Amino acid sequence: MKRSAPLAPSDGLIALAFAAAYVALLLATAGDLGYARDEGFYFFAANRYGAWFQALLDAPRAALDPQSVDAAWSVNHEHPGLIKSLFALSNLVLQKRLGLFAMEGTSYRFPAMVLSGVGVALVYLWGTQARDRLAGASAAALFAMLPRYFYQAHLACFDAPIVTVWALCAYAYWRSLRDGGALWPVLTGVAFGLALDTKHNSWFLPIVCVSHAVGMELRDRIVARASAAGAAPAASPARAGGARRSLAALAAMATIGPLVFYALWPWIWRDTLPRLREYASFHLNHEYYNMEFLGRNYWTPPMPRAYAPVMTAATVPLVTLCLFAAGLCAAARERLLHPLACAAARLAPEGGRLALAAERALAARLRPPADDPGGTALLWFLAIAAVYGAWLSPSTPIFGGTKHWMTAYPFIALFAGAAFSAAVRRARVGLRALLLARRGSGARAGVATRAAALARGPLVPALLGAAVAAAPVAETLHAHPWALSSYTPLVGGAPGAANLGLNRTFWGYTTGAVVAYLNEHVPPRGTVYIHDTAGPAWEMLLRDGRLRKDIRGVGAVAGADFALYHHEKHMLGQAYQAWVAFGTTSPDHIAGPDGVPVILVYRNRAR
Repeated sequence: MKRSAPLAPSDGLIALAFAAAYVALLLATAGDLGYARDEGFYFFAANRYGAWFQALLDAPRAALDPQSVDAAWSVNHEHPGLIKSLFALSNLVLQKRLGLFAMEGTSYRFPAMVLSGVGVALVYLWGTQARDRLAGASAAALFAMLPRYFYQAHLACFDAPIVTVWALCAYAYWRSLRDGGALWPVLTGVAFGLALDTKHNSWFLPIVCVSHAVGMELRDRIVARASAAGAAPAASPARAGGARRSLAALAAMATIGPLVFYALWPWIWRDTLPRLREYASFHLNHEYYNMEFLGRNYWTPPMPRAYAPVMTAATVPLVTLCLFAAGLCAAARERLLHPLACAAARLAPEGGRLALAAERALAARLRPPADDPGGTALLWFLAIAAVYGAWLSPSTPIFGGTKHWMTAYPFIALFAGAAFSAAVRRARVGLRALLLARRGSGARAGVATRAAALARGPLVPALLGAAVAAAPVAETLHAHPWALSSYTPLVGGAPGAANLGLNRTFWGYTTGAVVAYLNEHVPPRGTVYIHDTAGPAWEMLLRDGRLRKDIRGVGAVAGADFALYHHEKHMLGQAYQAWVAFGTTSPDHIAGPDGVPVILVYRNRAR
């Protein structure tokens, strides 16, 4: 892998362009995306928080009274308050005061969209600084064009924001090891506090950073012993001090992080320890929801250990996975095989065949690793391993699908970007050699000049980039607005996944795909059984004007004019109820991607 380089001023503009383009794309595609069940709960919580923020401006002393604080912030205290606070402030300022959005629901979603754009920009900056600009740009594009992540990036939920804040904390920790000084350790602590106040996924960050610090310390000790024995060159001061600088970042995480967490979540200002125990217990002892996997419905342990790797392979574009595997293997060869080969050469008898073979292998295949005080590849690998490691336990719930391990996706994309950059370099070398070979010996100097110019130009990365990005872009845009039903061609797309018994949908968000049908066919003041759609999510469709104001959502199929059925294996009973109540087994309307039934609408002909 290439030695890392400092960022240029233009890289900030490129990162900003990535973020702005992604947010613009999210806004442009939000209008036909229904509201997920959890979004409805967060709309309600954000409204309570928003009322408290307004009270804080109008009567600060009364708003800070413990009873007032608890009345507002006890709502949905199963999750921290930072992101819901952003939802509330966006609705208060951007919508109610400035009227920036055509639909009120978008105002709640906008903070998560912005944070998702920041995440794409961060991947670009990290890839560029750790490897090169081409690696950063390709990593950012591959990360942005993950169908399931693209869907989550639209939502007024915590899953996309925690991906960004999680990666930001890891990046600040990495900069602490590289740059020294007090700034980046402090920023690491602040970012960790923001992550704590975003979602409980943040609990994995200390595991990653502590493991990385231990690995860095072991590396420095091995290098120091080898240098003292004359078996390896002395490490640079920056590299040798990397492990020690990690302690400053870890100390900031342990001190500044909890303070930021406490300051930004008013619900824990009183009875702090009991409430923190309640919060931790909710997630450590979370109830199990249903999820279909390979034709079987899981709702109690043991859960399938293969769930996370199989679903990753089935939902992440294949070219991204292949580049990730290539980047991971290249890092392992550079960071593991090279030191092992050196050790083998040193331990072999002088002049022996083993030493000679190891020496030749080093010269032919393995390059000495570039000086890397941040332990970049190790940190990226640990960030992936720690997140996926949770699914080695059969007690880990699988009800959330891929969203529960999305914090690993930026690091998968970074490895993939590094591999793409390496492939472009090899393609340039090969193209130059091919042109020289085909032109023969005549006018070799001129040919060499033109070949070198062509190989160095933008043509090679542009062509390869287009070839690599084509499938992820096509799959992501094609999946919208059915992303939780989307699967890659590796499993036959959505139809193949349905045949394999992979879950088609959850969260009740696909109601947004049938609003046109309901507006046309539901009679005046007609009723619709909304099934898996949460009441507040249905109300937001009405407030947005996407549903006719007179259409009433009801909680029972009996007596309703229409009934929605969001297909999940464990919810088949809901369809049976509609059959009995309406006297028909034939839905009046079916919607879904590529011919796969995902949401069905039954009509009560008797009414």
